Amino acid sequence: MIKSTAIQEDESVNTQASHISVAPMMDWTDRHCRYFHRLLSPNIRLYTEMVTTGAIIHGDADRYLRFNPEEHYVALQLGGSEPQDMAECARIGEQYGYDEININCGCPSERVQKGAFGACLMSEPDTVARNVEAMVKAVKIPVTVKCRIGIDDVEEGPFLRRFVKTVSEAGCNMFIIHARKAWLKGLSPKENREIPPIDYTLPAAIKRENPHLEIAVNGQVKTVEDTTTHMQNFDGVMIGREAYQNPGLLLELERDIYGNTPISAEDAVLRMIPYIEQQARDHGTPMKSITRHMLGLFQGERGARLWRRTLSTQPHLEDAHSTLLAEALKAVA
Repeated sequence: MIKSTAIQEDESVNTQASHISVAPMMDWTDRHCRYFHRLLSPNIRLYTEMVTTGAIIHGDADRYLRFNPEEHYVALQLGGSEPQDMAECARIGEQYGYDEININCGCPSERVQKGAFGACLMSEPDTVARNVEAMVKAVKIPVTVKCRIGIDDVEEGPFLRRFVKTVSEAGCNMFIIHARKAWLKGLSPKENREIPPIDYTLPAAIKRENPHLEIAVNGQVKTVEDTTTHMQNFDGVMIGREAYQNPGLLLELERDIYGNTPISAEDAVLRMIPYIEQQARDHGTPMKSITRHMLGLFQGERGARLWRRTLSTQPHLEDAHSTLLAEALKAVA
């Protein structure tokens, strides 16, 4: 299952000082996905989907914030722009046991813009600073920011430097920088992940100029080699869709970067069976809500197509039982 990468240890890469994480992704990184990812890698950091302050304050907070203890290290990403609400939600998140509260200043979708948060907040660093200040006072866990290198037609260097300076002076010591601009008009969220050119040099310059800050980089990280390269320049590396669509990458990272013998993909599948049964019993969670996160596990392996087809259809049947995972494994045995 795990590809042989034969990476040579680079003395300039301090794996103890660097961390790797899976990006917050809407509709993907829910608690079932995170439980599965934690099985694959005990060391990687996990982030929730973005949760709005309104959903927590006025909705069913437990629905959005409940997570499994096995998920630690796990961070809660919040979407909002009102300091009082953000501070209150940060307090609630800390009470739930999250290890970090992250502010979304990077999502470019129109829906998020209408809520006055996400990437559009980068044009208002003073607003972000007020939120950070209120949240830092409210909790003892780290308050961090995920952002882009810029928005629309701004000159990225001065824009990002001002943003980081203003927000860090308010008490934020960690920035996760998606190394692309966000175009708030004219590009879809998908296009915003692909069309604006990637620029790792600016986030690297931000790190050199601010050695006291923790700077992680995000964007187009797809391999162990990509990760180790970035670990030479940053305190952290955040991996997005590749970690979800090809979760076997997490096994490679656990082995090649953390130096551990990872669980086998097959054993991880078998360990998901009691989890699926427990979630159905305790919360009425349908099997399909969990197995959808496992489709890409055997990417590139013989039998992967049958594995995906089985998990895309069988869990949706009324009489679906968790044991079908063991049957589906026969396709890739």
